[in-house]
Amino acid sequence: MKYFIASDIHGSAYYCRKMLEAYRREQAEKMILLGDILYHGPRNDLPREYAPKEVIPLLNAYRDEILAVRGNCDAEVDQMVLEFPIMADYAVLQLKKGRQIYLTHGHIYNEKKLPPMKKGDVLLHGHTHVLRAEKKKDLVFLNPGSVSIPKEGNPPTYAILEKGIFTIRTFEDKTILEYALQKSGKDGDAEGSTV
Repeated sequence: MKYFIASDIHGSAYYCRKMLEAYRREQAEKMILLGDILYHGPRNDLPREYAPKEVIPLLNAYRDEILAVRGNCDAEVDQMVLEFPIMADYAVLQLKKGRQIYLTHGHIYNEKKLPPMKKGDVLLHGHTHVLRAEKKKDLVFLNPGSVSIPKEGNPPTYAILEKGIFTIRTFEDKTILEYALQKSGKDGDAEGSTV
């Protein structure tokens, strides 16, 4: 299955449209949203074309294709207008050989406060607005970056997960980083590479 992964839209109609264009271009089978969908939050500047009321119908049109988790800026009032569940703090995708991808926003569970995970599992989160793909202490940490308010000089990005490869791309279809999750020979997990 091909997964399209995005985080931190923060109510930007402009970047939500860009994200949906990329989703259609990628022809993914499922869209994973890692929280902070409609509200910009008190610590962030307003993103380009901040218009949560425009974002709602754009996303609702894909309600059957979205798997979402709750971000720290998401609330019950957001769930009242979105036609797909967003209030779960986490979700889990099963990989081969018993490995799991733990999907969360990152404000509750993160590298400093891990959920129950075992060697080889993956923590996939947003929240920091900083793209990431690295292995530490037998766990893999992935972050697609932010759709609308990237930090640390990064461009707006999303990620694709397909056939064990996590790829972070810009909306101009430029690959920023690739990371292989599957075993690579006898050396264990393949290392990520910046492209």
